Amino acid sequence: MAQMTVAERVTALAEPLLASLGLELVELEYKRFGRSMVLRLFIDRPGGVTLDDCASVSRELSQVLDVEDFIREFYTLEVSSPGLDRPLKKESDYLRYAGRLVKLRTFELLPDDAGNMRKTFVGTLLGLEDGMVRLTLQEGQSASLPLGKIAKANLEFEI
Repeated sequence: MAQMTVAERVTALAEPLLASLGLELVELEYKRFGRSMVLRLFIDRPGGVTLDDCASVSRELSQVLDVEDFIREFYTLEVSSPGLDRPLKKESDYLRYAGRLVKLRTFELLPDDAGNMRKTFVGTLLGLEDGMVRLTLQEGQSASLPLGKIAKANLEFEI
């Protein structure tokens, strides 16, 4: 059995804890920052998270990580909201945020439904169907993009 990375182990510990609090893990990063490491969790729930939510998760997860004691390097734990430009990571995100303005970047040039080749698509998310992310672009045309070709997807702030 392959050994789990720090990020995988923390995810396995954090997800049940977050679920018990009615929260979800949007993203987890374990990266070098200067001389030490930063363990950063982005959490969310319908309606958003509060500062108290972040503090509660930080406190409870810190206790679990202290007991498990598998992170050998000095690290800082940070827990925060994903922000207004929340990333879309899971298939369920593309369904949940249908109707919202999104910005998608693809790994390679792909055509919109009018045949224009591009790597950046901004428009209203229509959803995910049969592995294809569908959206109506701001310019008026539509696009259907294979989920596997999307490098980065975020909600866009709407004025």
